[in-house]
Amino acid sequence: MADTTHVITINGNDCPFEPGETILAAARRSGVEIPSLCHLKAAAPTGACRVCLVEVQGARSLVASCAMPAAPRMVVQTESPKVVAARRLVLQLLLASGNHNCLTKGSEGRSFEEYAARLERAGGGIEPCPAWGDCRLQELAWRYGVTGGRFSPTPPRYPIEDVNPFIVRDFSRCILCGRCVQACNEVQVNQAIHFGFRGAKSKIIAAGDRPYRESDCVFCGECVQACPTGALVEKDVRSKVWARNVEKKVRTTCTYCGVGCQTELHVTGNRVVKVTGATEAAPNYGSLCVKGRFGFDFIGSSERLTVPLVRDDGRLREATWEEALERVSRRLSEIKAASGPDSIGVLTSARITNEENYIAQKFTRAVLQTNNIDHCARL
Repeated sequence: MADTTHVITINGNDCPFEPGETILAAARRSGVEIPSLCHLKAAAPTGACRVCLVEVQGARSLVASCAMPAAPRMVVQTESPKVVAARRLVLQLLLASGNHNCLTKGSEGRSFEEYAARLERAGGGIEPCPAWGDCRLQELAWRYGVTGGRFSPTPPRYPIEDVNPFIVRDFSRCILCGRCVQACNEVQVNQAIHFGFRGAKSKIIAAGDRPYRESDCVFCGECVQACPTGALVEKDVRSKVWARNVEKKVRTTCTYCGVGCQTELHVTGNRVVKVTGATEAAPNYGSLCVKGRFGFDFIGSSERLTVPLVRDDGRLREATWEEALERVSRRLSEIKAASGPDSIGVLTSARITNEENYIAQKFTRAVLQTNNIDHCARL
């Protein structure tokens, strides 16, 4: 419970804060939204992006709310003319820092297809941004009415890296906010990526500036989920235009192991096109492993069986469900009667739901009357 003896004033309203809490944390807990780009929950504040600047009465300059501790009797303005002007300038500089061709002016409410068509009409062979419509930088540009035309754009210094099966790294869209570095080093503690080089040549690198596939990266995708722009994108999402128009998100539990990580399935046309971690849910709070985040292609695979197969004279043929189930039931009953229940074993799968695995073990123990049930993750 907040210590009510510690109070700051934000936009004219009293807001309690915990000792040691930042202005940003106190504001958000009180329902006051201060925008940010570099701030990552559960990581140390850096104040790198300067989007979360606020005006503090008596301070000589605007301060980064993500790094400034709240203090008693502090008076804060989060949307004063001075703050808004500073945020607009920061956003204009960020939009000019690379290939941020999201056409923010008049883009709100439009579809990805409309955006791609506008780029095509403009000519020049410009590739649409894969994060369009799901980009924090674009969202803030909409909010503050900012476009990228004030400053000349910075030409790309590094080529796109797509030589691994999971993640595309587009350095031209990186704003060097550092969220991916903190996600890797402070949240997942993999220590796979860091800031490299200096000045205008700065970039996020793996050890030795090697590609991800040759580094210590375990492809958990924590960096992708933390990235606020299109610099880090799932490879499948980037290569499929239809995967960007998510119709709904379905909360479910990852079945690859027994941890119980909570996931969000991004669904388009009744097809799972992307998986992200549920950021506010235990036990993973957004984190996933490589299987939980990227191991879902089998769901829509054209090689999946859609009808039962039974074997006659050593050859498989298609059968009805009734025929297949009757044959399984008859043979299991015959084996159990002849050799006992412990002569039967059941193997379940990480690629089915928890509910289905529960039914499988219930059937094994209650119907077949054996404890010989195991899981493919152990093999």
